[in-house]
Amino acid sequence: MALAIPVPTESLAGEKVARAVRAGLTAQPKCLPPWLFYDEAGSRLFEEITELPEYYLTRTEHSILARNAAEILARASAGERLRIAELGAGSAAKTRLLLAAAAEQQGSLLYEPIDISMTALLLAQAHIEREIPGVRVRPFAMDYTNGFRLDSPYPGERRLLLYIGSSIGNFEPEESARILGKMRAQLQPADSLLLGVDLVKDEAALLRAYDDAAGVTAAFNKNLLIRLNREMGADFEPDAFAHRVVWNRTRSRIEMHLESLAGQRVHIAALDLTLDFRCGETIHTENSYKYSQGQAEQMLTRAGFAPAACWTDPRAWFAVWLGVAS
Repeated sequence: MALAIPVPTESLAGEKVARAVRAGLTAQPKCLPPWLFYDEAGSRLFEEITELPEYYLTRTEHSILARNAAEILARASAGERLRIAELGAGSAAKTRLLLAAAAEQQGSLLYEPIDISMTALLLAQAHIEREIPGVRVRPFAMDYTNGFRLDSPYPGERRLLLYIGSSIGNFEPEESARILGKMRAQLQPADSLLLGVDLVKDEAALLRAYDDAAGVTAAFNKNLLIRLNREMGADFEPDAFAHRVVWNRTRSRIEMHLESLAGQRVHIAALDLTLDFRCGETIHTENSYKYSQGQAEQMLTRAGFAPAACWTDPRAWFAVWLGVAS
């Protein structure tokens, strides 16, 4: 049985949010961590984002997995049984391709999704166990960036750990290296990591993906303020902030910000904190790093994985790497 970090109590979760909000909004420049996006409303909005025509990431990665599922599983299993774990699983929409193929190959399968949102995990469990016979789901609600622990596979069984969706791109380079190292520490030699990375491409395509015409990503970004109003007694006026997206070419990353449209004062009752915003001042809410060919391979190697295979789409917009724990 997997040894999971316990789900935080409501008070502990509240303390974590309070610490993050105080630290981020008293910093210069102001910022908030992207994990705050994923309350129930934020998780639902993100699922809407993944279906938008401008948001190529999910669609492109899905096509890569659909075309190559059998080869991915064959390389990861090397003739042995697999169990599959996933970090940041969310709704596990793309993962179902691999789960269905693995269950068909070996008859039954244990799937261990890990995500900060219990709502998303329970929905995924219900759908997967109903739709894919032979798959048993063991979900864990936790913040995997602070560490996680998995039990060893049974003799004759290998684990395939999924970290897809370009989630690695949300972290600073030194933090992404630390997280990949934590993944390696939880795998046995010959276990595998499947890593999805978004590749550098035309700036206009990148900006459209994070600033869609329907305004769903803007609502997702502003939901941070709505969450703070609800959970911390803040008095943010969401419409007094604008969703802003920037392509930082020097650092090869998309940046999301909330920009104050006027000089304003905000009070956060739970923190007894008053904040003044200048017109044009921003709260930096997310980075999404985009990688050039070869960078993902270097990250895997430095973390203790032997890069075994790479799959991409015809436009080379997205890549999925398989690294074997060495």
